Amino acid sequence: MTSSQALGGTSRAGHILGPSLDKIIKNVAWRKHTQLVTACKSVLDKLETLKDSPDPIPDTPIVGIIPADAEFVLQPLFLAVDSASGKVIEPALECAFKLFSQGLIRGEINRPEGDENPSVLFRLIDSIGKCVAVGEDGIELAVLRVLCTAVRSPCVLIRGDCLIQIVKTCYNVYVGSLNSTNQICAKVVLAQILMIVNARVEEDSMDAKVRAVTVGGLLEVSDKNLNDWSLVQFVQNFIEDIVESSQGVSDLRLSLSPSFEMRNGHVPGSTEEEGKGEFGDRASVDREGSNCGSKIREDGFLLFKNLCKFSLKFPTQENPEDQVLLRGKILSLELLKVAMDHATSFWRTDERFLSAIKQYLCLSLLKNSTLSVMTVFQLLCSIFMSLLSKFRSGLKAEIGIFFPMLVLRVLENVLQPSFMQKMTVLNLLERISQDSQVIIDIFVNYDCDVDAPNIFERTVNGLVKTALGPPLGSTTTLTPAQDMAFRVESVKCLAGIIRSMGAWMDQQLQASDLSLLKSPESDASTENHSMLNGEDGAAVDSELETSSELSEAATLEQRRAFKIEFQKGISLFNRKPSKGIEFLIRAKMIGSSPEEVASFLKNTTGLNETMIGDYLGEREEFPLKVMHAYVDSSNFEGKDFGEAIRFFLRGFRLPGEAQKIDRIMEKFAERYCKCNPNSFTSADTAYVLAYSVIMLNTDAHNSMVKDKMLKADFIRNNRGIDDGKDLPEEYLGALYDQIVKNEIKMSADCSAPQSKQANSFNKLLGLDGLFNLVNWKQTEEKPLSANAVLIKHIQEQIKAKSGKSESVYYAVTDTAILRFMVEVCWAPMFAAFSVTLDQSDDKTATFQSLQGFRHAVHVTAVMGMQTQRDAFVTSMAKFTFLHCAADMKQKNVDAMKAIISIAIEDGNFLQEAWEHILTCLSRFEQLHLLGEGAPPDASFFVVTQSETEERTHKPASFPSLKKKGNALQNPAVMAVVRGGSYDSTTLGIKASALVTPDQINQFISNLNLLDQIGNFELNHIFAHSQRLNSEAIVAFVKALCKVSMAELQSPTDPRVFSLTKIVEIAHYNMNRIRLVWSRIWSVLSDFFVEVGLSENLSVAIFVMDSLRQLAMKFLEREELANYNFQNEFLRPFVIVMQKSNSAEIRELIVRCVSQMVLSRVSNVKSGWKIVFTVFTTAAADERKNIVLLAFETMEKIVRDYFPYITETETTTFTDCVKCLITFTNSRFNSDVSLNAIAFLRFCAVKLADGRLICYDKSEGGDSSIPIVDEDDSSGHPFTDEDDHVSFWVPLLTGLSKLTSDPRQTIRRSALEVLFNILKDHGHTFSQLFWVGVFKSVILPIFSNSKGKGETNINDGRFSPDSKSPQREESAWSSEILAEAAQYLVDLFVSFFDSMHSQLPSVVSVLTGFISSPVQSPASTGVAALQRLAADLGDRLSEEEWGDIFLHLKEAAASTLPEILRVLRTMDDIEVSDDSQTYTDMELFSDHGITNDDLEDDSLQIASYVLSRVKCHIAVQLLIIQVITDLYKAHHQSLSAANITVLLEIFASVTSHAHELNSETTLQVKLRKVCSILEISDPPIVHFENESYQSYLNFLHSILTDNPSLYERMNIEPQLVAVCEQILQKYLNCSGCQSKQTSGNQPVPHWRLPLGSTKKEELAARTPLTVLALQELSGLERDSFRRYVSHFFPLLVDLVQSEHSSGEVQHVLSHIFQSCIGPIIMGL
Repeated sequence: MTSSQALGGTSRAGHILGPSLDKIIKNVAWRKHTQLVTACKSVLDKLETLKDSPDPIPDTPIVGIIPADAEFVLQPLFLAVDSASGKVIEPALECAFKLFSQGLIRGEINRPEGDENPSVLFRLIDSIGKCVAVGEDGIELAVLRVLCTAVRSPCVLIRGDCLIQIVKTCYNVYVGSLNSTNQICAKVVLAQILMIVNARVEEDSMDAKVRAVTVGGLLEVSDKNLNDWSLVQFVQNFIEDIVESSQGVSDLRLSLSPSFEMRNGHVPGSTEEEGKGEFGDRASVDREGSNCGSKIREDGFLLFKNLCKFSLKFPTQENPEDQVLLRGKILSLELLKVAMDHATSFWRTDERFLSAIKQYLCLSLLKNSTLSVMTVFQLLCSIFMSLLSKFRSGLKAEIGIFFPMLVLRVLENVLQPSFMQKMTVLNLLERISQDSQVIIDIFVNYDCDVDAPNIFERTVNGLVKTALGPPLGSTTTLTPAQDMAFRVESVKCLAGIIRSMGAWMDQQLQASDLSLLKSPESDASTENHSMLNGEDGAAVDSELETSSELSEAATLEQRRAFKIEFQKGISLFNRKPSKGIEFLIRAKMIGSSPEEVASFLKNTTGLNETMIGDYLGEREEFPLKVMHAYVDSSNFEGKDFGEAIRFFLRGFRLPGEAQKIDRIMEKFAERYCKCNPNSFTSADTAYVLAYSVIMLNTDAHNSMVKDKMLKADFIRNNRGIDDGKDLPEEYLGALYDQIVKNEIKMSADCSAPQSKQANSFNKLLGLDGLFNLVNWKQTEEKPLSANAVLIKHIQEQIKAKSGKSESVYYAVTDTAILRFMVEVCWAPMFAAFSVTLDQSDDKTATFQSLQGFRHAVHVTAVMGMQTQRDAFVTSMAKFTFLHCAADMKQKNVDAMKAIISIAIEDGNFLQEAWEHILTCLSRFEQLHLLGEGAPPDASFFVVTQSETEERTHKPASFPSLKKKGNALQNPAVMAVVRGGSYDSTTLGIKASALVTPDQINQFISNLNLLDQIGNFELNHIFAHSQRLNSEAIVAFVKALCKVSMAELQSPTDPRVFSLTKIVEIAHYNMNRIRLVWSRIWSVLSDFFVEVGLSENLSVAIFVMDSLRQLAMKFLEREELANYNFQNEFLRPFVIVMQKSNSAEIRELIVRCVSQMVLSRVSNVKSGWKIVFTVFTTAAADERKNIVLLAFETMEKIVRDYFPYITETETTTFTDCVKCLITFTNSRFNSDVSLNAIAFLRFCAVKLADGRLICYDKSEGGDSSIPIVDEDDSSGHPFTDEDDHVSFWVPLLTGLSKLTSDPRQTIRRSALEVLFNILKDHGHTFSQLFWVGVFKSVILPIFSNSKGKGETNINDGRFSPDSKSPQREESAWSSEILAEAAQYLVDLFVSFFDSMHSQLPSVVSVLTGFISSPVQSPASTGVAALQRLAADLGDRLSEEEWGDIFLHLKEAAASTLPEILRVLRTMDDIEVSDDSQTYTDMELFSDHGITNDDLEDDSLQIASYVLSRVKCHIAVQLLIIQVITDLYKAHHQSLSAANITVLLEIFASVTSHAHELNSETTLQVKLRKVCSILEISDPPIVHFENESYQSYLNFLHSILTDNPSLYERMNIEPQLVAVCEQILQKYLNCSGCQSKQTSGNQPVPHWRLPLGSTKKEELAARTPLTVLALQELSGLERDSFRRYVSHFFPLLVDLVQSEHSSGEVQHVLSHIFQSCIGPIIMGL
């Protein structure tokens, strides 16, 4: 072992001390430092004897050495560092460094207060610190090294004064060293010490891991030398060596005995005034020590407090330019910045440290803000940024003060700001704008708090003012470059703010989306996360208000609204105080009592002090009470009079009116004397003195007063005011001096505000007092004492605010708060971005403006703020300059890029704003095509043949503008260059403007700029549409349709860009769910319909073709059964087909639909309904070619593709039938109608054969389905149990209606087909369905056939239907009527078993024919009824026969009222002037009546009546005939009741015939008319004869056919009565009246011979009379005897009457001989 190795012995401490002491001995001057040499040798000898103990030695400062020897061993080091010799000091410092770095020195180092015997370690540290005085650079670095190592050592707890002493030593090196390297090292060591202490404070442990500070990123604000890279590297290595030297020491320390305890248990206390206190007596260094943690944090608190105190040192008035002190201040602020930058969650949660920040750091910021040193200001801003980002939850009130003071004050100075100062503020705001949570929290906690300033709003407004620059005409100190720098930075900040708002919104929305996916167990963690305040992820202060109620956006909205209204009230008060108070009371923002109003005036910031004084001085009752309450709320107890009046007047300015001042001072004097009863004799004294003080204050401090009041004058003026006595002169003199030296003024008085607006802001926020201090002028930098009063006031203001609601810090996660933020900032931001983008060509400024636009659109779109979103999007669209491309620049192209980005990124939220974006895309595409030389879209439209021929001789496209500069011949280019407004739908509205070649060249160069945007980006927007959500895609389609509409409606240059994109969009989104697609197609459908109905035929044709393309694509998709998708997308074809006035469009639609169906027939499902609707519309078209074209396709569909029609939905069969029925009504071609009818029969065959696919009934439903034809006016339903029978309804009803077609061939064909269908397929019908068929199909046919050709006579007016040619055309011919009746009878007979219940209906139809006023239908009815009875035969029951006869009876009686009404019309008609009744035709003819004697109208009416009478007689006779025939054929099946009905019919008819024949006057008129018209007379007599004869024959037939029935029904009296009537008629005609009827009339002695007419009538009645006589003679003897007395007189009259032949006499002779004779002879 060498001698050097043996030095110091075997102990670890000796290994370090030995070589170091040896080196000291070698370097020291022995003669000069004999004591040092001796001490070193003694220690070396001592070390030789020491050995490390296996057990730890307690309470020793050096490991392995007992405490008694420790001080002895370290004595040479004390002597060495005190030697003032660098060579000696250096090895001593090296030795100390090694002892500390290797953990051989351990323990607590501190010097308790009053301890005169500090520990050896404290003295060692103190001695090391004093080495700095040597002045050598190396020694300074060594000292820094040792001190930093000592603090870094985990085995040494440096506390209290010792720690502060180390910091001061490093300070001294920094400010006193002449070596810049040492200065930097000192700063870095201080920063490292601060980092070490803070790290231990955070973990409350000596084992905290600490990294070396980074020199390159440290304190770059004030150290210019950091630009030297070699210096930076040296300092970095220096500090890293110190930190790394202590690595592993903790392991060594942990091996020591845990029983080791520290000395100096007394530590500085926590009392802020004393800075010292008492903690536990003893504590171990280990973590387990109960008080160790408290000591560590106590040291951290002490260090932070002292740093703040160091920063509060100000130059004295004797040396105001003390640079050393200034450097120290800057260093302190830099260290505070480091502390705040690296502050962890403990600083924000520990109440003591948070209070230290409020008390010391905030005071430092407040006082240092008075300096105009730029470095200080920059550091203040940096510290403030750290406070804002990390401590804002606990410093709400303080931030509310400092933000306006540091930031807004500078920001709002637009005209004459300091460039560096404002740039610093703008950089600070840029950093703030990057923290989204800070932005949100500022708005929530200040702008939404009535007691806080509107920081967010003022910040945005200030940035906007800066971005817009100084107003025009104003004077500014800024250079253009500086102004531009401000503008760029301001726009960048604004863009950053809106970007952060968007980022926060996205984060919250994403978190809410994720929370929906989490399980309920994770809700707690989510809530905890939402409680974070954005302060580096740490939990907020424990006092932070986090209740969900207060965090809701609705609550914040209420607070915000309250604040706005409250500020409105304040503003109103500042103009008109009384109205302002009334407004606030009415709004219930303040109470209505005087005390509450006084409190409002005293405590509310923003009130105008002059207005407060004016209001308090009012004489009205309520303001006077408020003034009394205001004064009474002040406490003047114990205050000097001058102090009291100064305190009283600090809140308002005295009014100028003497009376108001008098009232206020009077009340003040009263209050002062009440608070201080022993001050004056009476309140009058105080009142007069107060007035004198006010006058003195005005006199002394008003520059306008030249002759100032002297003290003697003041004393003299106040003599005798104390109840006749004088106040002490000393008292008055002191009061005079106080007022003269210190003016009485309001606490908020400030000197020269920057501007009127800024001043009002300051007053509103209560910051005037702050700005009085912080005026940013060097001349006002004063020591602390000068501003002590104001500083104290600010501190009081902060404390006062901490007790209000403002101190509660709110955290929100509801994105709805952004709506209120946007409402505040969107308009200013919009102005800033717009003006910048419009006026500036700076790339950075325009880029930031566009970024601001993008993020503003994002926020407003996602939040659903339509107005704001549309404003931003519209502005961006205008800035693209696509509407005036000749003026386009690069920034406009960038705007277009931004719009594309917005469309892709925020498409889900753009809604109506899509229109502006798509308009830009449309115009961009137009310019792009124009540049490529593509032909205009109009060239693709349909043109005439002549235009086509002209275009064949022209080039197909224009030359490319980008290759050929001369485009003056291109009209499209000329129009675009002329430009237009953004809102104009077409370009080139300035048609008269001239275009120069330079403009063309500029335009072409601008087109080259557009090459930066390729078609891929544009197409990506449309391809990206399939990613849009359901709401967004609908809005996108709506906007695209609107833009396309504008393109197509251009009168000069219609374009199809958007139309083609519509087809693409539909294709891209075809696979969306049907609910979404239905909404999309609803929009597209309306669009296609509107454009399809356009007046521009070419456009309409193009659109319909586009619709066809879409439809073809849709038909490629298969559709499941029971869906309606195809029906929806084909609907536009129907609407356009029905509404279009253009035959070309209608023809195109028919062709399109035909092509689609025939090419995709297998895919057509629900679309069949639309197809048939289109063809139905075409069938009714006015153009023949359209009808034929549609029927051609229809024919092919029915012939070849009928199975596809009902493949998935059988109801389409009905649509097909309706379509064919419509074709049957075609008036252009009867062949079409006939073929359509044939196809209807084909459909019936298919239906009957079961060719419809779906016959299944719906489960669970009622099987009985009512089927009612919508056009059936009768309202009778079809009802059947089978669903498929419903398909018969439209087919049958259609044919039924067709039977009334005006064309006879169509009627005949429809009638034939209908009854053939019913006859051929009726077996498939149920009885119930047959009922419906009869009521809704068959019966309407015959009801339509009734009344044809009738003449209406109303009120004597003649209007024959036969005069209408249309009625003649539509009336059924006798042949068709006969056929119809035959079809009806055949059908009924064939299906009688199913339809027997409809017998009354059938008979009703037939009897309806019979009762027709026209003879031909009646004949048809008779024949049909006879055939019906003959075919049915015995199948009819008694009741059914009864129904038949009753209908016949009704038919016979139904015509009687009508014929009587007709006959009555003859009553008013005079055929001749002679009223004489002629009984002889010759006499009538002798008058020579001609046609001229009758009026035309009367003659026509008479002619009509004559015709009706003849027809009526014929019908009545037919009825008699039919009942006679029916009786003859079926008398065996008739019952007595039926016979009775027949007898009633005969009786009715004969009675009517008799009545008609009795109208002699009418008969005369009719004969005259017949004579005039030369036509035969009506057979009235024949009618009467025939009716009686038939009646008589019927009665006789009963007798002969069924004698028993004859007797049972007592027919014989009826027979006799009829015979009597016949004989009487004959006698009346012969002119012989019966004696039974003559009464008392005289018997004529002579008779005139009968005229020719009577003779003819008599001859006509002769056969009937003969028949009646024969019937009487045929009576049995007893019967004849019984009735002979009734008719014997008639027989006698017959004997004496005139006869036309001998037949009557012959029968009479027979009666007298064979019947009466035996009776007489028997008598």
